[in-house]
Amino acid sequence: MSLTGNKGEWSEIYALFKILGETIICVGDENLNKIETLFYPIIKILRQESNQVLEYQVDGDLVFISEGGEEHLSIPIEKFKEQAKLLLNEIKSATGSSFSIPEIESFMNIIGCKKIKADSYNKADIRIVVHDPNTSTNPLLGFSIKSHLGGNSTLLNAGLTTNFIYKIDGVLFDDNEVEDINLISTRAKIKDRIQAIYKKGGCFLFDSTQNPVFNNNLTLIDSLLPAIIASALLKFFTTSSSSIRDIVEMMEEENPLSYDNRNDHKFYEYKIKRLLTDTALGMRPGYVWNGHYDANGGFLIVKETGDIVCYHIYNKNEFENYLFNSTKFETASSSRHQFGIIEKNNNEYFFKLNLQIRFK
Repeated sequence: MSLTGNKGEWSEIYALFKILGETIICVGDENLNKIETLFYPIIKILRQESNQVLEYQVDGDLVFISEGGEEHLSIPIEKFKEQAKLLLNEIKSATGSSFSIPEIESFMNIIGCKKIKADSYNKADIRIVVHDPNTSTNPLLGFSIKSHLGGNSTLLNAGLTTNFIYKIDGVLFDDNEVEDINLISTRAKIKDRIQAIYKKGGCFLFDSTQNPVFNNNLTLIDSLLPAIIASALLKFFTTSSSSIRDIVEMMEEENPLSYDNRNDHKFYEYKIKRLLTDTALGMRPGYVWNGHYDANGGFLIVKETGDIVCYHIYNKNEFENYLFNSTKFETASSSRHQFGIIEKNNNEYFFKLNLQIRFK
């Protein structure tokens, strides 16, 4: 049976071929440009296949492939360059949401690859041993791969876990008014329902997150982060802006949590950058998080040109700025994730908004 995947999934195989063909990964700046003087030589790549770990070790002009610690094959580096170029062309020209590439699959079989993408439970899509000139060591680093060859990928996926609950204050509804608002079905129905509540004199007060695990994960990052995100979400659903940067800039100006900003501290920017970074490298909303980074190396970005740039956690400022500049809030399915309607509980009214963050 042929292997099939979308453009983002095939990009993981492309990254494997491309990196082995170039034998280095270059560091990117906050605008996705290579910093020519910053790069990490590749020693080997480790890939989990069923119950075995495949090792692709670079030595001279060859890549030596070992399985279970036993070397069984060597492939010229030039072959990986050829396959990377072929795969890039196939990904770019592919149509449909999922597709197979028989010629690439044949080469994958030769080098021991039996699947396209890494397991979804781990933030690290690829593990690489690099030579780190900063420390003169050879650390094993996990990287999350994000591709610009297909649709924009999500940074934080929506779920029931990512609902934020607001109490509606300042207004008393009758049942008909609640039903009328909940039946608004315009294209921007969530925003229009919120505006209808405002017109009745209501206001939104953050009450809680729906999922206590996610709440505690956020609180671990910063004790006020749940309230900060709740404020940012409300801003997203009541303005024309979706950009993380733009919304945070509004919050810095309005200061909804009343920070002491006399000295121009960027409270909201700093804390939102922490959220983006921790989400990118390890935190998942529905799972207890202890601050451990799965993707302890950072990000590998596959650009539209096929070039790959690295955002290493050593280059913290560039990585944080890239995330801050490149992400946006997005409205997920309100029916699937059960948000965006007025709910009555003990004669009080509540409204849920959902958090999803996607790359632009």
